Amino acid sequence: MGKLSVAVLGLCAAWSAWAQEGPADFASQVPLSISGNGPWYRLELPLDVQLNARQADLSDVRVFNAAGEPQAYALSRQSSQRTESRNVTDVKWFPLYAADTRQALPGVVMKTTREGTLVEIKPGTAAKAGTQVLRGWVLDASAIKAPLQQLSLDWSRERDGFQRFSIEASDDLQHWQSWGDGQVARLSFADERVEQHDVNLPGQSARYLRLVWQGQAAPLLTSAKLVSATSSSLPMPLVWSQPLAGTRLKAGEYSWQLPTGLSIERLRIELNQPNTLAPVTLAGRRDSKQAWQPLSNGLLYRLTQDGRDVVQDELQLPGQTVSELKLAVDERGGGLGVDAPALRFAVRATQLVFLARGEPPFTLALGNASAKAANLALSTLIPDYSTERLTTLGQARIAGEVAVTAPAVSIAADAGTNWKKLGLWAVLLLGVAALGAMAYSLLRKPPAAG
Repeated sequence: MGKLSVAVLGLCAAWSAWAQEGPADFASQVPLSISGNGPWYRLELPLDVQLNARQADLSDVRVFNAAGEPQAYALSRQSSQRTESRNVTDVKWFPLYAADTRQALPGVVMKTTREGTLVEIKPGTAAKAGTQVLRGWVLDASAIKAPLQQLSLDWSRERDGFQRFSIEASDDLQHWQSWGDGQVARLSFADERVEQHDVNLPGQSARYLRLVWQGQAAPLLTSAKLVSATSSSLPMPLVWSQPLAGTRLKAGEYSWQLPTGLSIERLRIELNQPNTLAPVTLAGRRDSKQAWQPLSNGLLYRLTQDGRDVVQDELQLPGQTVSELKLAVDERGGGLGVDAPALRFAVRATQLVFLARGEPPFTLALGNASAKAANLALSTLIPDYSTERLTTLGQARIAGEVAVTAPAVSIAADAGTNWKKLGLWAVLLLGVAALGAMAYSLLRKPPAAG
């Protein structure tokens, strides 16, 4: 009976050790290298590594040291939705002229008041009357103090079609920084009008914007609005996936299965055929048991204009978690073809910060559907945390390939079932039964002869 007691105690100890998380409890492990000043290190999680997680919010991410001990860590996965306020402001606009649409934009003389309001723009070089062409516009955003998120334009009804222009920003009207290209459109389609007025901006502050039309005269503006937003901190950049193949459900309807549940903020549909025009509606859901929920709609196109392709292939999403996507196409525009187009998705970059304890090498582990969230707030992990302090932390990097293995503990399909807890209860009940058997055996043993 003594051997049985020892066996029961050993089994209880084994189950208790199993209840402590270790690298083997996670399906994927990847080695890390560290450099710079510790003891805190920050790691930019690549998207292909994140896709090995079993939980959309990365609750199953852990960092272990060489002894297999878990490290305290925090996740910074801030979304652009965490804005404190969002404002739409009507702004003034001022014309820019040149001799023709091929001439480089001439120098301009610009005047401002003491309050910073733009008063006047004059051509810096003289030109004959009646020979100048409207090349673009300068927008006065000096009254807006928050970062600029979006530009919305409207223009005279005489100018249908696409309007493509470069965007530059300045604080002093002398030195200009490129903010990329913008494109708006007003089209007639199947007895309907399809209009696109909004252009995304990089979320930076500027007092003035300069819009210069490319290879064509600028239209007369009737409205110019800027959307600005203040937030507690700037959002992390977007990271894009590799192309994802889809399935054609029926004519004009396609679906894609994502690797896992993801908070997607932008989609890019590959438009391989020239002269494609497709009004679309996008829906999503977390699993096949749920009904489809509308996510976005818009106009996708790839059209040839002035000898080059003009492409709009992206859709903006609200950032909610989905694992399946469905695209419905209005085929009056010609559709997207028989085969489902490839799709790329973008999510916010994720940064992991951990406090190094014990000896390296350190290992990043993920892939456990039943693991509970263990991350701390950054202000808890780093007592004197600040945004500036974050940039001075040591660097951690992925140092090898992701090793995918079967976890030592089988992961239940139903994440709500805690098999470790059930196992421990079973061991305890087994121990109680063993002790009861020992007591019963002692009671039935005849007393020793005197």
